[in-house]
Amino acid sequence: MHPDRALRIPPIRRAGVLRRVSAFVLCLALAACAGMRPAPPANPAPKLAVTPVAADRDLLARLLAAQFALQDNDLHGGAAGFADAAMLTTDPALSEEATRLALSVRDWPLARRALARWQQLAPRASGIVQSRAWLALGEGRTEDAHAVLDALIAKGGEQSWREAAQVLLAAADKSAATRLLERLATPAHLGGKEGNWIAISQLAFKLGDKPLSARLADAAVARFHGSEGYAWSARLALDRGDREAARASYAETLKRDPDSVRLRHGYAALLADGGDNAAAARVLARGPQDDITYTARAAYAARDNDKTALAALYRELEADKAARSGKRLYLLGQVAEMIDRRETALDWYRAIPDDDEHWFDAQMREAVVLDQLGRTGKAFDFLHQLQSESGGDSEQLANAFLLEADLFARRQRPHDAMAVYARALDTLPDDTRLLYARALLAVDQGDDAAGERDLRRVIELKPDNAEALNALGYALADRSARGDPRQHEALDLIQRALKLKPDEPAIIDSMGWLHYRMGDLDASLRDLRRAYAKQPDADIAAHLGEVLWVKGEHNEARRIWDAGRRKDANNKTLIEAVKRLTT
Repeated sequence: MHPDRALRIPPIRRAGVLRRVSAFVLCLALAACAGMRPAPPANPAPKLAVTPVAADRDLLARLLAAQFALQDNDLHGGAAGFADAAMLTTDPALSEEATRLALSVRDWPLARRALARWQQLAPRASGIVQSRAWLALGEGRTEDAHAVLDALIAKGGEQSWREAAQVLLAAADKSAATRLLERLATPAHLGGKEGNWIAISQLAFKLGDKPLSARLADAAVARFHGSEGYAWSARLALDRGDREAARASYAETLKRDPDSVRLRHGYAALLADGGDNAAAARVLARGPQDDITYTARAAYAARDNDKTALAALYRELEADKAARSGKRLYLLGQVAEMIDRRETALDWYRAIPDDDEHWFDAQMREAVVLDQLGRTGKAFDFLHQLQSESGGDSEQLANAFLLEADLFARRQRPHDAMAVYARALDTLPDDTRLLYARALLAVDQGDDAAGERDLRRVIELKPDNAEALNALGYALADRSARGDPRQHEALDLIQRALKLKPDEPAIIDSMGWLHYRMGDLDASLRDLRRAYAKQPDADIAAHLGEVLWVKGEHNEARRIWDAGRRKDANNKTLIEAVKRLTT
């Protein structure tokens, strides 16, 4: 039993309902019309048992009312209309739809009435047992629900468990559902297929019963020693924060299924998240390769700035003579850049057809490479051409402006970069990326007021922009002393950003820096250590080192600063902090 398929609750079949209603409506309309034909001969044949026209008209009216209710998203009204209509016809399909709709809106009295009619008309229908269990659980008759589900599962087969899972997932009372699942998930019911055990473990996880999920997963591993069980155990271990257990499970899984792309990517992501990018790349290098695998390997090697690994990857990519998609050509160009083969990178980028989805990105990289090769004037001409030929694509146009401004900023020409932003925002006045980029440059150039204006505009346009919230919060914190009212706004802004991205190192760093400015050294040190553990860059090193220095831990402060210098010797924040505190 495939877990995803097994645990999926089918949606309310509203389209099917409406189609069926329309069929009923059409038939009844024809019947009503038939009632207006001329009178039959004086001596007619014996009458057949048919529904009177008046009843037909009543059924038609109720079905129409139900149909209109559904079209207006009045599910309760639609369910009631179906249930009423079901009493006027012997077609079990209508009572089935009435039952399912009433169950889905959790109208238990209505569901009971519709189900009774359905059972009367089609007592052996396949969905009746599931509906009985659903109703019993909804009405709080847990023992009745258990009896029905137990008998259903005892029949065996994947479909039985699938129907039971749908009932439990649909339950309003998740605690009752989990208690039921624990009673139902016996070895006898789960049988001798690993997939059954894993699927029900996943069901328990979805219901919120993580201990039961773990017990079932462990039992599956002990019974079957299969790759599926180890893979699911790894995911559970990650969920509870046990990285070593997850790592061991992934390693064991790959011994059994070394060619699984999904498992290799999962294991590689785990290793990379722990800082071992080289090991992540090695895991992906084993087994079949595709564009996604190659791209991930390149990313992991780039994080470590491992030129040797990147060169080896480039040779492997170049030797692969399979049909080269735009994605593959773009990757070849990127890796060629990383190993300083820039002219070759240009060739790869230029080989991408202009109707390929990677064409624009390749054009942008071409401009960057031209600049790196000293052909800066040509790079700017290239970008101007891209801007003029954007064809109304605002995202591409903004990207071309952003890159042009960035090239100026990198060459220490901030005024030219500001001119680009001005020109860009004349064309795209409310583009939040342009506003955000201009704000950062303004702050970097000492124009705090201009930067603040742009950041506030970004937040006005996109209140949930975590980056802008953090940037403004940090700017206010950095410019305020203890007791400054702006610190309260800074705290609110950074807290909002953290709520949106709780694990983002830059935002955690901002909170740590704010605590430092507010005089809470212990809270500051806690936050900054956490940020540095996630991302040991020069900016965070500068802040962490400063707090350590102020607390008197000078040796550790120097160690952190030295590590930051190795990452970025020209970092302005780090240089300023060390100079201010040590001279």
